[in-house]
Amino acid sequence: MTPTVRILAWCLHLLVVGLLAIAVVRAFADSAPRAGLIAVVAAVAAATYGLGPVLPAVGRSYAGAVLWLSAVGIVWLVLLTLSPEAVWLAFPLYFVQLHLLPRRSGLVAVVLTTVAAAVGFSIHQGAFTPATAIGPSLGAAVAVAVVWSYQTLYRESEQRRMLIDELTATRTDLAEAQHTAGVLEERERLAREIHDTLAQGLSSIQLLLRAAERALPERVEVAAGYVARARSVAVDNLGEARRFVAALAPPALDGTTLAGALERLCATTADRHHVDVRFHLRGDPVALPAEYEVAVLRVAQSALANTTRHAGATAVDVCLDIGGDRVVVDIVDDGVGFDPDSVPDPEPENGGFGLAAMRARVHDLGGTFTVRSAAGEGTSITAALPLPSEPAAGRHP
Repeated sequence: MTPTVRILAWCLHLLVVGLLAIAVVRAFADSAPRAGLIAVVAAVAAATYGLGPVLPAVGRSYAGAVLWLSAVGIVWLVLLTLSPEAVWLAFPLYFVQLHLLPRRSGLVAVVLTTVAAAVGFSIHQGAFTPATAIGPSLGAAVAVAVVWSYQTLYRESEQRRMLIDELTATRTDLAEAQHTAGVLEERERLAREIHDTLAQGLSSIQLLLRAAERALPERVEVAAGYVARARSVAVDNLGEARRFVAALAPPALDGTTLAGALERLCATTADRHHVDVRFHLRGDPVALPAEYEVAVLRVAQSALANTTRHAGATAVDVCLDIGGDRVVVDIVDDGVGFDPDSVPDPEPENGGFGLAAMRARVHDLGGTFTVRSAAGEGTSITAALPLPSEPAAGRHP
């Protein structure tokens, strides 16, 4: 029971006690011949009524409520035969009956109480008049309207509360699902970033150190050159790792355009791996949204890493085409080529995440990723990204 309902219940109890007291006081004030008996019956009625709030079975079971209301009703009928003032007790009894009994049973109990009140008061008056029936009937109508209206409002309030609880639970589940999806998306993004930068760099360091190992001890100067290149790759990867921690753009894009970053990437790859890497620019080197520049640079890095490790190519052409509504990067080599349909699934031990990571990165931005290759015919990788119509925030200068 809410505090408001408790207050209303206590007001109802006090009303019953007050009406019983009025019946006793009027009996003694009018020097009724059965005033003492009225006082005794009123006390019994008060005691019987007082058992209702105390006994848990009255409010929890239909049988307990019927037994208690029957006892209260019998005592009230006895008091009604002794004093006409007992007719006023019918009004609080209406509320109790409607509260404890189901709607149909409560309405029947109210009708019976109304008839008993009208008949009892008519007997004391010595005649039946319309007023003796109208008074109890109006009281019954008011009680039914009030209780049923309250019950309707209570049901609507409970339904609204249940709906709010469901919405709260749904919002919690949705927040957890969004959090999980965000964690997975961020994990996938970091996996692509690590593969395109740190993993490729470590692979290059490993190849350079192996070359230096083979050159020793006869060709010390050549080995030193390999070690210097490995150290340069390690410095670049250290910058990438620090930038991951700071969650900023790739270091290759700091202070330069995408075209400048790709040109420097081609020059660095040519110097480290002795491959003729040429960069071509079509269109104006305008600033692009940061996520587009990062995606294009990562695709080029991963494609060149695959070329130097697996293709055995002697020449690679990297072409950046910036149009009005899209940006396209092509990486074409003259290597041994491969069958794109027979590429094995990525494995932690053997790698193979490069093509999948590039394709996922491009698709995340609504672009297309195409691989063309055949045995002995080289490889062509094309990533095309549609540019947004409005300038995006966060562009690099």
